[in-house]
Amino acid sequence: MNKLKDLILFCPGPVNVAQNVWQSLHTHIGHREEEFSELMGRLHKSILDVFEIQQQSKYHPIVITGSGTAANEAVLSSLEKKKHILVLINGEFGERLYNISKLHNRNTHKVVFNCAEAIDTTKVDVYLQKHKTDVVVMVHHETSTGMLNPVAAIGKLTKKYGLQFFVDTISSATAEKIDIEKWNITFCTTSSGKAIGALPGVGIIIGEKKAFESLKDAPRTTMYLNLYSHYHYSNTLQQTQNTPALHLFSALDQALGNILEIGVQERRKIIAERAFILRNGMKRLGFRFLLDEHGAAAMSSVLTTVMLPSYLRADVLKEKLKERRIVIYNGKGPLLDKVFQVANIGELTKHDLMYFLHTLEKICLEVKREQMRDHTEVSTVAPAGRFAFLTTHFHLPLNRSKTNNI
Repeated sequence: MNKLKDLILFCPGPVNVAQNVWQSLHTHIGHREEEFSELMGRLHKSILDVFEIQQQSKYHPIVITGSGTAANEAVLSSLEKKKHILVLINGEFGERLYNISKLHNRNTHKVVFNCAEAIDTTKVDVYLQKHKTDVVVMVHHETSTGMLNPVAAIGKLTKKYGLQFFVDTISSATAEKIDIEKWNITFCTTSSGKAIGALPGVGIIIGEKKAFESLKDAPRTTMYLNLYSHYHYSNTLQQTQNTPALHLFSALDQALGNILEIGVQERRKIIAERAFILRNGMKRLGFRFLLDEHGAAAMSSVLTTVMLPSYLRADVLKEKLKERRIVIYNGKGPLLDKVFQVANIGELTKHDLMYFLHTLEKICLEVKREQMRDHTEVSTVAPAGRFAFLTTHFHLPLNRSKTNNI
């Protein structure tokens, strides 16, 4: 058995993928051939469809070989240098956007909130009234905490003041509702290897065509990540400016097709159901969540950030889960050794969810027993139906799908 292949990934990317996504890697085409242009055309249409864009003639998606961070840097490095950019920060990935922008744009500013603190739209409004701003930048799902940020409300402010709006939707796209048109989003980015359910390595940028066109005469400070150059090749030629990771593009094509086959809204519903099952199961085991005080609406459907109880160390939990084929992530930055994160995107089944909950319970009992040095026999096996009630009204598959990422 291939131990690496057999891992169950409860992390926010990379994720387990559907069998037909793996099979799509066997596609062999040349990147300057007609077949590749046809592939690009399908990708363009599918991306606009999964983002539920109605006026598709006004928008264009770009796919580049690179991570979601590469997609973010393509946008931030290509903005006109005279523009004043405001980055909203309430976690690690908002901070990363600020650091990228600061490298390329002297007039980069920030409004900072504490880690896991909700972004206060009133505070942002006050800043915009007092300071020259051309572009507002923020993360939709702050993955370091699991918090959903108020993109719709900030979008109203950008529309009110006539500003461009760039949103990082890397870990939320296809898992959470994103209304590019209604929320006044100029550019947004995502990545293939997260909720979309493909393999990592493809960055995606969706933007207004007029915004791309406005970059035509802007001085170029990068070659590979120049946004207008990518737009020109993509929109005019249905090509990429450099040799792409062809097999990853094929995998993305298949993963997007899987989402559209299920239905975009149904896909979001399934991911939300998984989060419900895991959260209720962990609550039964006595765990608390980082965002409990903010309420369920503040928590994304993508992952849950769980507070570590006093008896359990993050490294011990991670190691013991890995021994049982389960991968989770520890907290980062100010949350290091205080939390662990359980994501529920990718190709996961009801069996996987139940296996995780049973395994987590067994590990907690093992650790407690080791610490107490109590040799009294303790049952570490949960009754077969212990968490079954959580899935009574849901229709998640028991076994991994051969075709659809559900």
